[in-house]
Amino acid sequence: MNAEENLAKVSAYISRIPALPVTVSKILEIANNPATSPVDLNKVISLDPVLMARVLKLINSAYYGVTNQVTSLVRAIIMLGINTVKNLALSTAVLGNLSKTENFQALNMNGFWRHSLSVGVLSKLIARTRKIDPKILEEYFIAGLLHDIGKIPLNNTLTQEFIQAMSQADRDHIPLYRAEEEYVGFDHCRAGFIIGSAWKFGAEILDVIKCHHTPETCAEENASLVYTVAAANFYVNSSGIGFSGSRYPEKVPAKALDYLGISWDSLDTMHADLMQEIEKAKIFLKINEE
Repeated sequence: MNAEENLAKVSAYISRIPALPVTVSKILEIANNPATSPVDLNKVISLDPVLMARVLKLINSAYYGVTNQVTSLVRAIIMLGINTVKNLALSTAVLGNLSKTENFQALNMNGFWRHSLSVGVLSKLIARTRKIDPKILEEYFIAGLLHDIGKIPLNNTLTQEFIQAMSQADRDHIPLYRAEEEYVGFDHCRAGFIIGSAWKFGAEILDVIKCHHTPETCAEENASLVYTVAAANFYVNSSGIGFSGSRYPEKVPAKALDYLGISWDSLDTMHADLMQEIEKAKIFLKINEE
C-alpha cells in the first residue's frame, strides 16, 4: 500500500469528474450573499431549464408536502427560502454527477444511496426535534445526504483495496474508515473533503464530510451539524438501513449526544417517521435517473 500513490489516483479521478454546472456555482455564490433576493435566484436558475425542472419537481414532491402545485420558481423560492433552494440545486447537481452505475465497483449503488438518504432524513428529523431554525433544516438533510461521497472515488479507483478494507472491517468488527486507513492509506472522509473542496461546498458541509467519524475534531461553530450527522450515521448503520460498507460503526462520543440533548432511545422513537420520510425523499435519487 502506497498512500501517496493512492491519493494521487483519487485526486486524478476527482479532477476528471465533471465540475458542477456554472449555474449551480453561481447559485451557491449569490445565495451566500445576505442581500440576495428570490428574484436574484430566479434569474440564475431560469437560465438552466433542466435544473429549473428538477427543482420544481422536487418542490412539488411528497417530501416537501406543498398543498398546491407550484409552477412559479419565484413563488417556490419565497415559500421554501433561498437556503433550501440553494441546497436543492446543489444536491441535484452532485447526485447527477456521482450516481453513475460505473462509479460503484464494490459497493451496491442502491444500498449506498439508501444509506446516504436515510442519514440525511434522520439528520433533519433530529434537527427538527431540537427546534433548529426551519430556514436551515435543509442544510442538515443535504449534509447527511453527502457525508459519505468520498467512498465513491475509493470504490471506483482503488476497488481491490476498498474491498479488502470492507472485508477486514467485517472480519475484525471494526469501523470501515479504520480499515481504509490500513489498506488505502487514508479514509473516505479525506477523499470526500477533496471532492467538496473542488466543488466549493460550504465550510459547514466540508466539516461534516471530514469529521463525521471524529466529530470531536470539528470546528466549534459547526458542532450542531457535525454531531447531528454523526449520530444519524451511527443509528442508520446500526439499524442496517441501506448499506455503507460499514457494519460495525464506532459509537458517537457521549459529548455529542449531550450537546444534541438526545439519547439512542429517543432516536428509536423516530424510527417510524424515519422510514416514512425515506420513501418520500427517494425523489432525490429518481430525478437523476432521467
